[in-house]
Amino acid sequence: MKVYKSINEISKDEKSVLTIGTFDGIHEGHKVLFEKLKQYSLQHNLRNVVITFEPHPRTVVSTFDIKLLTTLDEKSELLSQLGIESLLVLKFSKEFSSQSSEEFITNIVCNKIGVEHIIIGHDHKFGKDRNGNDYELIELGNKNNFTVERVEPVKYNDEIISSTKVRNALLNGDVEKANNFLGRNYCFHGTVVKGVSRGTILGFPTANIEVEDKNKLIPKNGVYVVKALVEDEVVYGVMNVGLRPTFADTLSVIIEAHLFEFSKDVYGKTIKIELLKRIRDEIKFNNKEELIYQIGKDKKEAIQFVGKIIN
Repeated sequence: MKVYKSINEISKDEKSVLTIGTFDGIHEGHKVLFEKLKQYSLQHNLRNVVITFEPHPRTVVSTFDIKLLTTLDEKSELLSQLGIESLLVLKFSKEFSSQSSEEFITNIVCNKIGVEHIIIGHDHKFGKDRNGNDYELIELGNKNNFTVERVEPVKYNDEIISSTKVRNALLNGDVEKANNFLGRNYCFHGTVVKGVSRGTILGFPTANIEVEDKNKLIPKNGVYVVKALVEDEVVYGVMNVGLRPTFADTLSVIIEAHLFEFSKDVYGKTIKIELLKRIRDEIKFNNKEELIYQIGKDKKEAIQFVGKIIN
């Protein structure tokens, strides 16, 4: 897949089919849209292009501190795996957001990229104050000689899938719902950093993980069953996200994973963590003995869960 980081990098080609959106998470609803994009491009011999924005538009047009389900690198990797031909990343700024929907379609989509057909999601809005919708896009298509296709919402258990619902599920600790909506395990990447070695002292050595992107969404504090990829090796483990209240030694969230049957020195290495299941809330224990006992129970539960999914 070719990734274009600027409008000036991509060549204009009228024989293009496009889709436009933030596509945070690349969830099951997005995947249906991307499959339609690919099929249309094959049937009509068109270049297929996904247009997205960086940073997330809501971080620019509002004061809301939104956390990302997918970083740009993760989004690019997922789109490549789905067989998308071209990804165009448009820099989203205050100036960019001031364009009307017609200005965006005419000046950027038609005049600089080229388009024959646009496929959009059911809730697609664009232009200043998100005033543009599918009806206006159809009108603009009639003016500029392109056609428009609207993809209906995708549901799981009768609930419409959306990035917001995935985000809320993770913030509530409902990893399994989030994973079902995503069609894969939610993940994040980070670097293994040195901690205070308390896990080793307790008999459960852990890898302390510093997340690569500070805007990446980290799920609700608690204990999780995880799958990790470290130095091309897949291992399973339990991960704690939280403040370590038993020791009261931090005011910021710490992420530490105890990986089963893994003893390599991976300090400074990149690790990918996939969330499989949430076991429990983070708890403040009266002493370290209670904590050791609970970690043992968590590990046993995690091993049993992993045994079921890999056998």
